[in-house]
Amino acid sequence: MPNSVRIALDAMGGDHGPQVIAAGAALALAKRPDLEFLMFGDEALVAPVLAAHPRLAARTKLIHSAVSIRMDDQPSQAIRKGRRTSSMWMAIDAVKRGEADAAVSAGNTGALMAMSKICLHTMKGVERPALAARWPTARGQSVVLDLGASIGADAEHLVALSVMGAAMARILLGIDRPSVGLLNVGVEEIKGIEEVKAAGRMLREADFAALDYRGFVEGDDIGAGTVDVVVTEGFTGNIALKTAEGTAKQIGAYLKSAMGSSLMSRIGYLFARGAFAQLKEKMDPRRSNGAVFLGLEGIVVKSHGGADALSFSVAIDVGYEVVRQQLLSQIGELIAQAHATLAQNLADAAAAAANPTIELQARGAS
Repeated sequence: MPNSVRIALDAMGGDHGPQVIAAGAALALAKRPDLEFLMFGDEALVAPVLAAHPRLAARTKLIHSAVSIRMDDQPSQAIRKGRRTSSMWMAIDAVKRGEADAAVSAGNTGALMAMSKICLHTMKGVERPALAARWPTARGQSVVLDLGASIGADAEHLVALSVMGAAMARILLGIDRPSVGLLNVGVEEIKGIEEVKAAGRMLREADFAALDYRGFVEGDDIGAGTVDVVVTEGFTGNIALKTAEGTAKQIGAYLKSAMGSSLMSRIGYLFARGAFAQLKEKMDPRRSNGAVFLGLEGIVVKSHGGADALSFSVAIDVGYEVVRQQLLSQIGELIAQAHATLAQNLADAAAAAANPTIELQARGAS
C-alpha cells in the first residue's frame, strides 16, 4: 500500500469552481496529512486560488486544461468537446495511467459517468457501473445504489449491485457482513417485477458469505435503516434520491416558518435550539457527500455540484477511504466468488433436473 494517497481533482467542476475545490482539498489535507493532489483546470484561474492555501499548494501539482465541461452539457456533447482535453477527462485519465489513486469531481454527473466508463472500462464480471452513496437513516447510515448511473437492470446485474454495495458498506460503514435488501413495491416474495423476484431467489440460494440478504424492502425502509445496503436500478434509485432531497428541504422550510410564526414559537425555539442543532447536523447532506462509481477499473467519486468546501472535503475523504481499504480488489474478489457460486447453483439445479433421484436423495439427507 502506498505511503500517500494521491487524488486527481477536476478543479473546474461544480457550481462554484476552483475556490470551493481548493478550499475543500485544504480541509481534507488537514484531516489526512498523507494526501497528495493532482489538480486539473485553467491555470490562470486555479493558480491564484491554490496560492491562498500554501500547505495545499505544497502537496499539489497543477496541470493546465483549457477545456471545462459545463453542468448543462449532454454526455455526448461533453465527450466530443472534452475527450482527452477537459479537466474532467484528464482527472479520470490520471487514474487510468496510475498517476492518481482516485478522481473526484463535482461536475456534470452524466458526463462524468460517460467519460469514466470510456476511459476506465468496467471490471470483469460487471455489466454496467453503478452510482452508490451513503444515505442518512434513523440508525445511522446505509449505502444505496444505483442512484442513476444506468437505467434498468436484469437479475444478474442486481446481484452484482448487491455484492458491490456490500463491499462499499464494509469499508465506509465498518460492517463485516452488511445486510442487503432489494427495493420493491412490497416485502412479499410474490410482489414486484420478475427481474427483482429473480434476483431475490438468486441471492437467497447463493447465501453469500460477504453479505446477509434480508429480502425485499420498501421505500420507507430506506430512511428507517432497515438494512445496511439498499439495491435498486438507476431509474428508481434516482427518483428515490431526488424525492428524499426534496422532502428534506420541504420539512426544513416548514420548521423555519413554524419557528418564526409567533412570539411563543420564537421563545420555544430558544429553549429547543440544541435539539434543532443536533437534528440539522444529522440531516446535513454535506456529511454524506461523495457517491462512488462502482464496477469500474478505477475509483471515481462524484461530489454534489453545489458542494461547499466542507462537503467537497467529505467527497475527497470517501475517495481516500476506498483507496486505503482497497475497494477495487474487494469488489473483484467478491464478484468472482458470486459468479462461481451462481454457476455452481445452476449446475446443481441442472443435474437435479436431469436426475430426479439426486434431488430426492438431497432432500432425504437434509
